[in-house]
Formats: sequence, C-alpha cells, structure tokens
Amino acid sequence: LGAQTRENGYMTGNGYMVTWTFGNMLSLAMPKDYGIERPEREAFPLNPAPFKLMVKHVKTDTGWVPDINAVLQLKVIEKVFAACDTIIAATDASREGEMVFRYLYQYLDCHKPYRRLWISSLTDEAVLEGMANLKAGSLFNQMFLAADSRNKADWLLGLNASYAICQTTGTGNNSLGRVQTPVLAAISSRYRERENH
Repeated sequence: LGAQTRENGYMTGNGYMVTWTFGNMLSLAMPKDYGIERPEREAFPLNPAPFKLMVKHVKTDTGWVPDINAVLQLKVIEKVFAACDTIIAATDASREGEMVFRYLYQYLDCHKPYRRLWISSLTDEAVLEGMANLKAGSLFNQMFLAADSRNKADWLLGLNASYAICQTTGTGNNSLGRVQTPVLAAISSRYRERENH
C-alpha cells in the first residue's frame, strides 16, 4: 500500500496508516470485574448482562494485571482511529477475525465508517485486488454475531462449570469448558478402555 514509514506501533505512507493487534488483546470480563470475587452457590448461574470487554490480563507474582503491551497498542490503535476518516478492517477473513475488529471498534467507542478487506492470500496482488474491492462492514454482521455468541457461550459454560466443580469438590483450579471437557472425556474413556483390556 506504500505505507513504509515506521512509527511507534503503526506504519504510514501513501495516505494510509496501518496498525495491528496481537493475540486477543480484548476479552470478556471475568466475574471479579462484575464485583463477584468468590462466587457462592447462590450466585449461580453467572450470567452477566450486558457482558463487558476488558484488556487481556497476564499473571504476575502479584496477581493478574492488564498486559502492558496490549494497553500500549490499544492506545496506538485509538490514535490511528482518531486520525482517520474511514477505517479498513483487515483482520483475518474469518469469524474470529471479525470479532477481533468489532471488539476493538466497540471498546474504543469508535463510530467512524469502516470497510472490510476480505482476502485469503497476502500476496501483493491479492492485497491490492482486495483493496480495490473493499466490502461494506455491515455485510459481516451475522458473522460477528456468530463469533460473539460462541465466545459468550464459551464464557457461560466454562466459568459456570469450572466454578461449580470447584464449589462441589471444595478444591480450586478446576477448569471445564466447551473444548477441553469433551477432549478430557475422550482421553479418560480411552484410559479406562486400556486399563480394562
């Protein structure tokens, strides 16, 4: 695109400002962010309405703290958004990529118009063709809703099941969820099958 001048957290040139995210810089807030430090049995099911977004946290010796790299890059993205008339969402052409952009857009309370770069190849030709054929962001509303619903369902199932098993067993650090629970069940089933052979 000709944006070849490196700035702090973004590139500029040829009328463009290009910035990036890394990992999932934003996630759904945890129970403590809703004022629930240690959920008791009567607090279940945990079902926040509305869900809140928060900056990704990392574990340190003093507990969980916002990831400083995510905080700094979010400030850069906010600055880039403020400097632009129109935004081009160029996250991965997928459900999760759409969710990453929309979560950023919502978190930064951005209301500027945006278009969607939808490509599956990163060759120069593919990028230039995609830029010449930008799509209306609204075309991907259903894709975002699907990703957002899955993310919230994962939160509801994972947090409620994990806290419930901790309450039931009286031990901490039990973790259940949409993906890991069936995988654990398959491993356990195979282990029992082998032991009973």
